[in-house]
Amino acid sequence: MKHKVVGAVMTIDVVKAHPTTPFKQIAHLLARHGISGLPVVDDDDKVLGVVSETDLLAHQARQGTDGPPPKGRAGRRRDAAGRPLTAGELMTAPAVTVHALDSVARAARTMVAHGVQRLPVLDEEERLVGIVTRRDLLGVFLRPDADIRAQVVDEVLVRSLWLSPDTVSVSVADGVVTLTGRVERRSEIPVATALIRRLDGVVDVVSRLTYHLDDSRLRPEEPALHGLADRWLRNH
Repeated sequence: MKHKVVGAVMTIDVVKAHPTTPFKQIAHLLARHGISGLPVVDDDDKVLGVVSETDLLAHQARQGTDGPPPKGRAGRRRDAAGRPLTAGELMTAPAVTVHALDSVARAARTMVAHGVQRLPVLDEEERLVGIVTRRDLLGVFLRPDADIRAQVVDEVLVRSLWLSPDTVSVSVADGVVTLTGRVERRSEIPVATALIRRLDGVVDVVSRLTYHLDDSRLRPEEPALHGLADRWLRNH
């Protein structure tokens, strides 16, 4: 099944910094472009880290406080000569990244797992080619219900499970897919719902499917279990 990839939704005109970019210039870039963070790259466009508004604000909040700065990268202010902090000193590293050919769903899971709002996008040579934000990924869920329904019928029911389009009734409302009807075996129901959940734009799946044969207690060597659902479960 085809999934929308990160490269199709990312921004290719990336605002970026280098390790030597000073604090004030970083703040200027963020304000001028209306963004909350940017990647820090080396001369070969390899991503070294990400610097965000949070990093800058944390530094500013510590200015003028008494006592030694906190431990770690966020505690550094200026060197002995009073040199302003740079992107290389302020950034969060290593950066959490994705690749242009990764699915949008995988990028969304990565964002949630790491609690970030943007991901630098890399090519096959690990060079920066774009940036993807939460807003970019959420755009996938604006996909029309009619398009989702057509893909469920064609790619899941017909091509993957080899079912007649008349076997299962499919309705989609606000990204929620509802299935009604009767399939041959019970084991086909979780396969169908799992496949549908992977489709771009699907918010949830409601299964009202029934079955002719309950094959949940059959031994693996019994013929009734050797079919489409069994092959799918082995391969996924």
